Amino acid sequence: MFLFGIYLYGYSKKKDIKEKPNIVLILVDDLGWSDTGFMGSLVYETPNLDRFAMESIVFYNGYAPAANCAPSRACILTGKNTPRHGIYTVGSSERGDAKDRKLIPTPNTTVLDSSFVTIAEVLKQKGYSSASVGKWHLSDDPLTQGFDVNIGGSHAGHPRSYFSPYKNSALEDGEKGEYLTDRLTNEAIKFLADNKDRPFFLYLPYYTVHTPLQGKEALVKKYEDKLDGDQRFDPKYGAMVESMDENIGNLLNKLDELNISDNTLVIFMSDNGGLASVSSQFPIRAGKGSYYEGGIRVPFVIRWPKAIKDTRIDSTPISGLDIFPTILDVVNLKENLNLDGISILPLLTENRPLEERSLFWHFPIYLQSINPAKDKARDSLFRTRPGSIMRKGKWKLHEYFEDGDIELYDLETDIREQNNLSEKYPDKVKELYKELQEWRKEINAPVPMGINPEYEAPANSN
Repeated sequence: MFLFGIYLYGYSKKKDIKEKPNIVLILVDDLGWSDTGFMGSLVYETPNLDRFAMESIVFYNGYAPAANCAPSRACILTGKNTPRHGIYTVGSSERGDAKDRKLIPTPNTTVLDSSFVTIAEVLKQKGYSSASVGKWHLSDDPLTQGFDVNIGGSHAGHPRSYFSPYKNSALEDGEKGEYLTDRLTNEAIKFLADNKDRPFFLYLPYYTVHTPLQGKEALVKKYEDKLDGDQRFDPKYGAMVESMDENIGNLLNKLDELNISDNTLVIFMSDNGGLASVSSQFPIRAGKGSYYEGGIRVPFVIRWPKAIKDTRIDSTPISGLDIFPTILDVVNLKENLNLDGISILPLLTENRPLEERSLFWHFPIYLQSINPAKDKARDSLFRTRPGSIMRKGKWKLHEYFEDGDIELYDLETDIREQNNLSEKYPDKVKELYKELQEWRKEINAPVPMGINPEYEAPANSN
């Protein structure tokens, strides 16, 4: 993996960050770990993000809190892992054919309860104005969760069309043929201009690059020519990635024009891994909906010129769960919110290493396959079967509830998760599994145990 080719380490001292910074959180939908130039893509052209990465800290081991849209967003905005809010997937947890599901999965929650405190609600206490521009997906309206402005956000998980008319109840149609990613960026830029003289929080969760795959005609043609029939990639997806990059460039240029870039903390990440049936996530395994690396490892970049002077690639594992506690630290707000992430501010501003910790994911649900040949899951029927995983240091442990199977991978030597080491290192399995069980108990994570009466065991099963 190339990762824009250089490692830059500067001398960093603790900065004066008493002045409240503006905060921009850009969340791209379904953008894969390998799908930008700065992360090594030789297919998709992202010059603006590549330049942004050169001015930032790029986290090579950045993780989404969940492998698909709604749970990841709920985790990021509340700082709480999935068992706390109960949003594990989109819609029903009973996905796939009933006869193939051995267990009765944990019921899914589809609306983020208003009792959960969001980043926007906390920042309001510090005098921030806030806007959600784009995909919300957690309820009917982000205005009920602390945002002052909502543009384009509803419970919908994807647009009906990327070209106007959008048929979006929270967004007025533009001129016929207007492109949604352009429109949302223009709305975000207007919010920046209107609030340049006061601290603001811009949450910019783009609908792109989620399906339906719809790109601008000229860019689609460009990638059709470039790909020349390579079935690992989709030219419409390439067009969407490049349009996203162009618009982020426009947004960053506006920060420069308004002379507020220096004290604006910009966080860029994807809500989950890329969809494997659309774009290969090689060298990592699988994609969206899977808890192999392709489903949860994502592009993760942070820039704050006033306080972060050393640009670098950092191998420290971090999670979207860390965003909320980091923002609390940035604005010097002491709140006892029982968050599941940690503040990474010392790592950002002082290059101070974080203490080793474990990252956890819990998915007591089923998620059906889309394209078994490209999904690269444990079997051809599901991208996800009920289980938990954890990462600690170089080790990653998978546990599956249906059969009690354990998988252990050394990510330093096997980023593709091809060599299951559980039998070779039983003591490491025992150590990690004990910690995983203790975490589930502490967080009250449900483990499905009931047998599905509609289940039909495969003919070749023991």
